[in-house]
Amino acid sequence: RISQLVYDRLVGLGGQVEFIEPGADSYRMHDTPPKIGRMVKATFTGTGRKKILLIAHMDTVYLKGMGAKQPFRIDGNRAYGLAIGDDKAGIAVILHTLAILNQLSFKDYGTLTVLINGDEEISSPASRNILMKLGAEHDLTMSHEGSPSNSDQLSLATAGIASVNLKVTGKASHAGSAPELGLNAIYELSHQVLQTRQFSDPSRGVKMNWTMISGGTNRNVIPAEAKAAADIRVTNIEDYAGLESKIRSTIKNQLIPGTKVEMTFESRRPPLTLNPAQIAVGEQAQRIYSEIGKSLKVVESVSGGGTDAAFAAAQTTNPVLERFGLLSFGAHSNDDEYILIDSIEPRLYLATRLIMDFSRDVVRR
Repeated sequence: RISQLVYDRLVGLGGQVEFIEPGADSYRMHDTPPKIGRMVKATFTGTGRKKILLIAHMDTVYLKGMGAKQPFRIDGNRAYGLAIGDDKAGIAVILHTLAILNQLSFKDYGTLTVLINGDEEISSPASRNILMKLGAEHDLTMSHEGSPSNSDQLSLATAGIASVNLKVTGKASHAGSAPELGLNAIYELSHQVLQTRQFSDPSRGVKMNWTMISGGTNRNVIPAEAKAAADIRVTNIEDYAGLESKIRSTIKNQLIPGTKVEMTFESRRPPLTLNPAQIAVGEQAQRIYSEIGKSLKVVESVSGGGTDAAFAAAQTTNPVLERFGLLSFGAHSNDDEYILIDSIEPRLYLATRLIMDFSRDVVRR
């Protein structure tokens, strides 16, 4: 329903619009659902040379039924709603920016491309390849995740995300009368978690933390199976390979002979890394904001979680910037996600003017 709504709005704005269904090239992870949400792509053709990509996502983390309990509402300067900041506001900024450009009869860009995907919250298994392709084809990518409510900012760098999943298979036996006949999968898994618990490397921006663990079926049965998952963050994509190799080598050292230890390493997102082209665009964004008496922070250090902007930047050195959405708070929370209403006009001004300036070569690298 949301993809159809976005499709119709983009058609109404004059775009050449299409649905893109997930393909066979989708990157399957342990939590990738059988059916992945489709994408909406729109193309607007101008008279200039610059190609600009605008991206946002329409999926969310909330469970079905929660919207009925927490309907959209306005309280002072806050507009509340499930996923309003992450990332429905990003879609709204794109749609209204396009509408403003239409009202101004501005066509100095070469191509404006919009991609709204439906799988960002599950690490973009279907959209990552097209995001990488489109990012490489465009001179500028503006990603429309929200900015923190207490910090009006754009981001030039974000962490990469990976996950490790360990599965240990042992042998069940009666815990009271014959524990010696079993192979305790929980003991083996605990051994593996403990011997890899210090694989973080703060000097390189590598973080590895075991965050989930489960095992066993009954109190009086030696567990035949146990599982654990670790969250990994990196600032350099090269660190994925080194960390994976280190883990695989380490888990060969087993506590209980006869148990089977299996590992999967999933590269969920690359990092968005800083480059000079981003800095130039960020400085222009700050100048634009100053025209309306506002201050914009451009964050060059790694911040926040993963982002689709990183996929768009993976195969190009052209500028890719994040956080063109609205100022927001409470993403992924149960009862308090909101956007700041007074951030709407400044953010629309920023997005519109930046597209105009970049199209006219005002931004110099």
